[in-house]
Amino acid sequence: MSATRALDGIELPAPGVWEIDPGHAEVAFIGRHLMLTKVRGRFTGVAGAITVADDPSESRVDVTIDMTSVDSGDARRDEHLRGPDLFDVQNHPIATFRSTAITSVGTSGTVTGDLTIKGVTRAVTLRVEYLGHARDPWGNERVGFSAHATIDREDWGLTWNMVLDTGGLVVSKEIRLELELEAVHQG
Repeated sequence: MSATRALDGIELPAPGVWEIDPGHAEVAFIGRHLMLTKVRGRFTGVAGAITVADDPSESRVDVTIDMTSVDSGDARRDEHLRGPDLFDVQNHPIATFRSTAITSVGTSGTVTGDLTIKGVTRAVTLRVEYLGHARDPWGNERVGFSAHATIDREDWGLTWNMVLDTGGLVVSKEIRLELELEAVHQG
């Protein structure tokens, strides 16, 4: 069985289960510090599966994020992110995303789903791009996806902040999410 198929003349992943490769997956976030510079972080503990259906709109995406794996490049900031002011990983070590609707046109589309962080679930729509297919040196069939969305972190109870003397905030409410995922065909 081929790992890809042609749909309306476009190469897409074949139907079946594609398991996310945790070693080649990243969920990143970007916010503003002092309303000036961008601060980037990522979660390296990402797992899940993409179930591709014959009709792409009936496909499913299920992702689990280990919130303890947060890495922003600064140990003190990471401890604060893990603490009760923000992610509260002691009580909420896992975040999840479960798709509810998928649309596609060619190799691009959207995946709308329920994102749960700290026990709060909200709908998020990700803009997704299928990056292509490759067979790795060990014979595994792989596909790549890139996705992004912008969210208001306060919608998930991530409300910690401080007001600056100038009226701005220490941390922006608006956060950009960026996902890079490789998935391995399971059949």
